[in-house]
Amino acid sequence: MNNCQTKPECKLEYNQLLEEFILGCKSSQKIGFEYERIPVFKNSGEVVPYDGEYGICEVLRELAKEDNWDYILDDINIIGLKKLHETITLEPGCQIELSLEPQNKISDLKKRVEEIDSLLTPILDSIGAKLINKGVSPKTTYKNIKLLPKRRYAIMANYLWGILSDVMMRETAGIQVGIDFHSEEDAMRKFRLANIMMPFVTAMFANSKIRGGVDTGYKSFRALAWLNTDNERCGFATHFQDGMSFKGYVNQLLSTPMIFINRENKTVNINGRLTFKQFMDKGFEGFEANIDDWKLHSNLYFPEVRLRNFIEIRNHDCVGNGLEYSIPALYKGIMYNPDAIKEIEKMLCKYSYTEINELRYNVARYAINSKLRKQSISDLCKEILKISYQSLAAQKENEEQFLEPIMEMINSNKIPADIFQ
Repeated sequence: MNNCQTKPECKLEYNQLLEEFILGCKSSQKIGFEYERIPVFKNSGEVVPYDGEYGICEVLRELAKEDNWDYILDDINIIGLKKLHETITLEPGCQIELSLEPQNKISDLKKRVEEIDSLLTPILDSIGAKLINKGVSPKTTYKNIKLLPKRRYAIMANYLWGILSDVMMRETAGIQVGIDFHSEEDAMRKFRLANIMMPFVTAMFANSKIRGGVDTGYKSFRALAWLNTDNERCGFATHFQDGMSFKGYVNQLLSTPMIFINRENKTVNINGRLTFKQFMDKGFEGFEANIDDWKLHSNLYFPEVRLRNFIEIRNHDCVGNGLEYSIPALYKGIMYNPDAIKEIEKMLCKYSYTEINELRYNVARYAINSKLRKQSISDLCKEILKISYQSLAAQKENEEQFLEPIMEMINSNKIPADIFQ
């Protein structure tokens, strides 16, 4: 590893940008799980604020006291908790996100969520609140949700130019899954397939129909919000063509405008005035690029499928009633079985980039009733689930059980938004 990794004064080199991805190659086949939920008051349905006696900050204080979590601070503000390889953090609108240590079994992820919830739920009960499994706040809109006092969120809110960027930041909640890769070729194959699968899986788990107390006319208003947040850093990271590489992803990031950098615990606002490549070549107001800037820039890039030292799949509305575990189960059944990957590729890779991209817009409104080449995608969704189910069943770990709730729903031509109002 280049010794400049830990020395900000060293000039950043292109090979350092690749290292995080190259070092991500590993033999494990674990599942990462990030689970966002919206805290609301039980009586009113309004989103719980950050401040005050009945605020989320106090909830975090109580949980830290009860279960020995450490604070995550931004200046003097508590913005999350950490313990070993797990965090509980707050999104811009006080959405609570559990980021769990990756596991080999979905059942272990479920067990850990239940352990944390068993501690968190009584604390929320004490302030008359609960966590809801929705992709968007069903009652409170962003104008009545105060932005979390985290410095980067204020900068992002001012920078993101899409007409629904405030909705995305303050109102939405999703589920993200992390997938391991063992080589660059394996990473790119899974990355490409996850991108192609993206609109189909978004459709299956669409669960954000009601917003501001009314039917929006969209099955996933959350998906619509992301489509209208910032086209330069959201959506597809590449055209998922054959021959993709880590370098291709790095080059895409290099050409993306920067938002800010950190120096001496302060933020320096760049506000899109230059790309990361320009920053590397010329610097900015006397600052030179370092590896921490690159990691921050990478983390401020929000495609539906993101490459890190694992593959992060980000395109799912928050769901509950057991469906939350259907999402990691779906990917485990496909991404860790070469035969399942081949089957999905054969089924979906015949569609062009343009067709898949257009489908992203359609599934926000119509979910599994969207059309692809004049045919409803519902049958393709059922086949994707079937392939994953058979793969999990063959592993003989009884993890196919986690797919049963979503399979039952899709086989009835329903999605969460049709059932959980």
